[in-house]
Amino acid sequence: MAEIKIAAETRTEFGKGAARRIRRADKVPAVLYGHGSDPVHVALPGHQLMLALKNANALLTIDLGSEQHLAIPKQVQRDPLKGFIEHADLLIVRKGEKVTVDVRIVPVGEAVSGNLVVLENASITVEAEATHIPESFEISIEGLAGGDQILAKDIELPEGSSLAVDEDLLIVNVTAAPTEAQLESELAEAEAEAGIEHDATDAEEAAEAEAPAESE
Repeated sequence: MAEIKIAAETRTEFGKGAARRIRRADKVPAVLYGHGSDPVHVALPGHQLMLALKNANALLTIDLGSEQHLAIPKQVQRDPLKGFIEHADLLIVRKGEKVTVDVRIVPVGEAVSGNLVVLENASITVEAEATHIPESFEISIEGLAGGDQILAKDIELPEGSSLAVDEDLLIVNVTAAPTEAQLESELAEAEAEAGIEHDATDAEEAAEAEAPAESE
C-alpha cells in the first residue's frame, strides 16, 4: 500500500462556527490521535482528502511542516445529502505496528447457473501491519453450486495479516434459486398473512360459473 502525503494546518479555533469557516475554505476539520499523545487538531485540503479516502484503508502521511504523522482513517463523517466530508478522525500509527481494520470482500467468477450467491458479510476484520493493510480480499465463487459456502478461514490472507473474527464466520452462501412456483407460493402466503385479498380473475370467475352447483 502506497503512502499518500497530505499537507495539513494546525487548528486553533474550535466549535461549529470555526468548522463552517474551514469548510467554506474547501478544507476539512480533522483530529489526529493515538499512542497516548494529546489529540492534534488539523485542517486538511478537502479535495485531496476525498481522493485519498477512495483508497480503502488508506495510509496517510499528514505533513504539518515541523513534523509528520502516519495515520489511517478511523471515522469519517459525510454530509448525508451532498456526500462531502464534514470531519475525519485519524489514528496515528507506526511502521511495524499492527492495527485492526475491516477489509472489503470482492467475489470474482460465476457460480453454477440456477444458483443464488449471497454475500453474508461484505467485509472481514483482520489484524494487519499498519503499512501493509490490504485494500480488499478477492474470493472466487467460480463453479460453486447450491450448498457450497465460503468461511472466513477459507480466505487467503497476505503475510503479516491474521483473522480478528471467528474462523467459521460465514462469508458466502450459495443456494439453489427458487422456482417460479415457489416464488408465487411464498407471495401468496405473505399476502394471506397480511390480509391482502385480490378480485377473482376472468378465468377464475368463468371456471366457478361452469362448476356444477352443489346439491341441496
